[in-house]
Amino acid sequence: MMNFVVKTIANAGALAVAVWLLDKITLTGDSTGKKVGTLIIVALIFGLVNFLVKPVVKLLSLPLLILTLGLFTLVVNALMLLLTSWLADKLDLSFHVEGFWTAVLGGLIISVVSWALHVVLPDKD
Repeated sequence: MMNFVVKTIANAGALAVAVWLLDKITLTGDSTGKKVGTLIIVALIFGLVNFLVKPVVKLLSLPLLILTLGLFTLVVNALMLLLTSWLADKLDLSFHVEGFWTAVLGGLIISVVSWALHVVLPDKD
């Protein structure tokens, strides 16, 4: 359970950094508390999308992953971020990613920040 909480916090932090760095990834809200709550819910959605959808997409795109020596992973990450944005919109959350190239850069930022936070945060079960 602790591992799940740590991963969710790391995802929320990584999403916050992407929102802060990129103008076309937006998170709106009336107060800081509402923004933090939205960020945690979006992090949960992002984690669920990465857990359920990403392995299927990676398996289906395996030839492209091999052909591009793994660089197609950037496209897969962007698609997962766009799917998260779409789901957040359907759930009436104030998180939005505008455009594919923004999603590619956002996915790269989220991957790097998430990795760094996983190194720093404790990893207990």
